[in-house]
Amino acid sequence: MRLEDVADELNVNLPQVRSLVRSGDLPAIKIGGRGVWRVERSELEAYIQRQYTVARESIEAGSIEQESAE
Repeated sequence: MRLEDVADELNVNLPQVRSLVRSGDLPAIKIGGRGVWRVERSELEAYIQRQYTVARESIEAGSIEQESAE
């Protein structure tokens, strides 16, 4: 998936996805001479599952923050 597609899927902006890739939280590969970044769908799904685990642990620890109204 292109980074733009990942951003759409997660409903976040492109710089946030780039930050996830840079930090290593979301594994990606660089393809071709122009250096186009791609994320495998399986890696995105694994990232999402890890985030569910983090959220679950936060809830269990009683440290869930209330989201601001959109």
